[in-house]
Amino acid sequence: MNRRGFLAVAGAAVSGGLLAAPAVRAQGAWPTGKPIRVIIPWPPGAANDTLGRLLAQRLGEKLGATAVAENRTGGAGLVGTNAVLQAAPDGYTLLASAFNTAVMPLVLKGATFDPQRDLEVMARTAKAPLVMVSSGQRPEKTLPEIIAAAKQKPRDWNIAISSLGSAGHLATIEFLRRTGLDLDMVTYRGTQPALTDLMGGSVQLLIDPCFALLPARGDGKVNAVGIATAQRSQLAPDVPTMGEGGLPGYEFQSWYGVWAPKGTPAEICGKVNALMQDTMRDPVIVERLTKQVLEPVTESIEDSRRFIASEITRATELLRSVNYQPE
Repeated sequence: MNRRGFLAVAGAAVSGGLLAAPAVRAQGAWPTGKPIRVIIPWPPGAANDTLGRLLAQRLGEKLGATAVAENRTGGAGLVGTNAVLQAAPDGYTLLASAFNTAVMPLVLKGATFDPQRDLEVMARTAKAPLVMVSSGQRPEKTLPEIIAAAKQKPRDWNIAISSLGSAGHLATIEFLRRTGLDLDMVTYRGTQPALTDLMGGSVQLLIDPCFALLPARGDGKVNAVGIATAQRSQLAPDVPTMGEGGLPGYEFQSWYGVWAPKGTPAEICGKVNALMQDTMRDPVIVERLTKQVLEPVTESIEDSRRFIASEITRATELLRSVNYQPE
């Protein structure tokens, strides 16, 4: 499905809009009529944006709050993240972001915060497996063919990165480490420009979430090489795993979540967590997100903290193994 279709589904998922939120009387001291800002540090149209707007809409519905989704882009997500870090820990400024938030300080010089020390985890909301795609202009279609060709003529191959610190960035580093390939990495400001150049043949490979890449296969300009899951995914059963292509254990996903400034009351964090768990169990939401190759996540705050800590540990070890220097 193209971006227009994705946005249509997203709009349906949050039908009713923020301005039409029911006037439900909230319980307790939060909210008190002050608007809740959901900061999305990425442009409109991406999964972060869809999930952030869904959060804002549900806050309005369930809490009787005025909730506004606000895109604050720039700096590979750092601009919007800093806006939340600098906000009061009162529940009126939330961050709807992704994997990048957890690893940003590992890859960006300007990111001086510690995500575990300076942010409160409220919930993980969804996840999406990564997939490697290649330019349809290349004759090689399978992973073994691509690795062999790239080893023979590495200067003929560039690999795109949609954003510094993205799950695809880390997956690309691991791919190059595992294969021993020395390919130029070309960094973009988002998946769409990277995908555009891939289809045009300016770059030859890209690893990013399925929902962003698989819909582009229809016209033959993009070839799906492998999915970074242990078994073939029901979301794309025709795409072999990277393990089938010769990289056993190569598993990566992008995931999405909600954070707040450190010190935000536990009661508020718990309310947001319960609200998002309820949302991600809604059959209508599940169906619509699944169609977009997004898998809803329902877990406690503690489970989210443990998962994110494990992701930070994994990323730290990977970056250290290749002597990666923040950019």
